[in-house]
Amino acid sequence: MSIYKQFCNEIFDENGRLKKITLNYPDNFNFGYDVVDAIADKEPDKRALVWCNVEGEEHTFSFADVRKNSNQMANVLRDAGIGHGDRVMLIMKRHYEYWFAAIALHKLGAVMIPATHMLTVSDLVYRLKASKVKAVICTTQNEVPGKVKAALRTAEMTAKLWCVQGDSEGFENLTAASSHAEAAFDRLDTLATDPMVLYFTSGTTGNPKGVIHEHSYPLAHIVTAKYWQQAEDNGLHFTVAETGWAKASWGKMYGQWLVGSAVMVYDFDNFEPKQLTHIINQYGVTSFCAPPTVYRYLVRKGIPEMPTLKHASTAGEMLSPEVFSKFTERTGLPLCEGYGQTETTLLMANFKGDEAVEGSMGTPSPFYNIELRGKDGQRVAVGETGEVVIVPEREGKQTGVFTAYLDHEEQYRYVWRGGVYHTGDAACMDQNGRYWFRGRFDDIIKTGGFRVGPYEVENVLMEHPAVAECSVIGVPDSLRGQAIKAVITLGPGYTASAELEVEIKNSCNQKLAEYKWIRLIEFAAEMPKTISGKIQKTVLRSKDW
Repeated sequence: MSIYKQFCNEIFDENGRLKKITLNYPDNFNFGYDVVDAIADKEPDKRALVWCNVEGEEHTFSFADVRKNSNQMANVLRDAGIGHGDRVMLIMKRHYEYWFAAIALHKLGAVMIPATHMLTVSDLVYRLKASKVKAVICTTQNEVPGKVKAALRTAEMTAKLWCVQGDSEGFENLTAASSHAEAAFDRLDTLATDPMVLYFTSGTTGNPKGVIHEHSYPLAHIVTAKYWQQAEDNGLHFTVAETGWAKASWGKMYGQWLVGSAVMVYDFDNFEPKQLTHIINQYGVTSFCAPPTVYRYLVRKGIPEMPTLKHASTAGEMLSPEVFSKFTERTGLPLCEGYGQTETTLLMANFKGDEAVEGSMGTPSPFYNIELRGKDGQRVAVGETGEVVIVPEREGKQTGVFTAYLDHEEQYRYVWRGGVYHTGDAACMDQNGRYWFRGRFDDIIKTGGFRVGPYEVENVLMEHPAVAECSVIGVPDSLRGQAIKAVITLGPGYTASAELEVEIKNSCNQKLAEYKWIRLIEFAAEMPKTISGKIQKTVLRSKDW
């Protein structure tokens, strides 16, 4: 029996579909002790992590291995003064030491701050100062140690510095130090309500915000892993994500280990679609999750047979109907889209037991009470666009939703105004109870008395062969209030011209209701993006653009 059943109650409908799930956990719940160590006690040889890199190195770690290595790392960190509540930044790419470090920090009651190796020195300065880190554990690759030291100098800060998988001047080799440390580690007192992880958002509308989750957060990912990604006991789940992003928490550790699935990790820098499918086949991956970009590449480059793969899911950006249909046609597997935020766990998805519908966010997670509300705070009618809000069963408290914005209490109170959590995302629900993403609530375009979600227009634009990327915004218009404008980057072989602009307009507008027609097109060499790759519509709307 998967260990997750110890911490939740599931209610199913007459068709066996999950209807409701509630959590039941002790006040001192700690993923390191109560999941990793507990599995290691009962099934020490159970597979936890399968890791390989582009150089051909590979390792398979059991839960007993993870317990031992995390204990050794925890002893090294504790001996260096890292303890309860201390903040430690992890810039570890996809190195297997990340999993040991994360569990070690959980056991210590310290707060881990995952960060991507792609951050610049100025990015690091902001995050180091905002979080007041006590230590940094990083890769030796991609000039990260140098950037960390430069950022600390600029911020006029000091921190304990460790690196993994190699040596770097000014850093202690944590991989080597841990290998000589004591393998036993007695349980320390921590609470389920203690801060566990701090993620910085991508900052689409300003400086990144620090999102804090508590130790109960991993349990809210049971639904993510079991009913959306359909990771299975003794299976092998592969999520394509670097450990610096919250997607790693969604697909590379918590929910998967809770339901008994091992996680597949491929340590790479440059994305090569054929290599990903080779990994799937070589190691027998049973469930796979990746952003739509990966599936677009796979469809274009050709998808080989993947006989062990049973389920495929996606989230994070627009998925075109063409990619959905071609992937399904080639593999027999529907692409199950999902939706959530750094501040939450999975909020909606095409869940197990439902037929996946292309372009739909699916239905609300049985773990959350979700409504669509208008600007007036009232629920909107079927077919109307509203903001996705979470209505907690207990006032001001919802497990799985973040507990604070770092040093931004006013902003936290604002997103929890009216007793509900405001996601800021817009969606509509159809007659079948399925939800459809319409963009950020503040990005809704008001044109000629109608409300248009940019996402629905962008979906149609992406069907045109000349369009590589696009973003749709509203711009001032004396006749309509706002006119719909598309900013487009072109694919290889296409050149911006007045003729192409007319062709794209005509092609797309034939597929759109008249009030959604694209009135203006601007061709751009590249889009303004955040460090996580999200297009910044606020920049596109600015006068400077």
